[in-house]
Amino acid sequence: MAIRAVLWDIDDTIFDYSGADRIGMRKHLEGEGFPEEYDSLERALDAWKAVTDVHWARFAAGETDFQGQRRERVREFLGRRLSDGEADSWFGRHAAHYEAAWSLFPDVLPVLDRLAGSFRHAVLSNAGIHNQDRKLRTLGVRDRFEAVVCAVELGLAKPHPGAFHAACEAMALDPHEVAYVGDEPDIDAGGAVAAGLTGIWLDRRGRGGRPELTRITGLDDLPALLAGNTRFGAPDTFG
Repeated sequence: MAIRAVLWDIDDTIFDYSGADRIGMRKHLEGEGFPEEYDSLERALDAWKAVTDVHWARFAAGETDFQGQRRERVREFLGRRLSDGEADSWFGRHAAHYEAAWSLFPDVLPVLDRLAGSFRHAVLSNAGIHNQDRKLRTLGVRDRFEAVVCAVELGLAKPHPGAFHAACEAMALDPHEVAYVGDEPDIDAGGAVAAGLTGIWLDRRGRGGRPELTRITGLDDLPALLAGNTRFGAPDTFG
């Protein structure tokens, strides 16, 4: 059966999360300072990214909750014991700078426009609905998606098959009728395939490898892929 809908990841797929996070943290640390163990601002920014990756993976694995992963990122980065309130306050000051840097990737709106008449669209995110709904509204694209399904409220995170199935159910479609597009090869594309969807890895950084996955390096490649001009059975075609 043909693909009828595209299910989207948000962060680092349609929204430049990494760029906004780095810009926001740079401004935050310029004002607040950073631990002496980091010998430069760039090293501190790299450390924040590494800490974020570790604790986000813990959240995705169900080892902590959404607020907990934020607090532990702050504590590990600063190397200090902080109360929940102190960690929340520090993160909140960063968040103000981060949100000021929010932006869509340049290829998002043109591709959503091209696909609008042919496919339904929804979102599946490993974050919470409050943050992701507000993000989509601020970026001006919430009305492009008929459903936004988030792990925090669902109680299941990608790559658990139940998360993908819940998003398909929100559209009243079977998994084989849905393509999932996301920037993580395992959590997004691999998880989608295991759940019975068509998984598409958006490899914006050109990491390559993973020949078992269908891979694109930009959203400009997506319409032709969905239209059947490229076989889904021929992974790693682009880039």
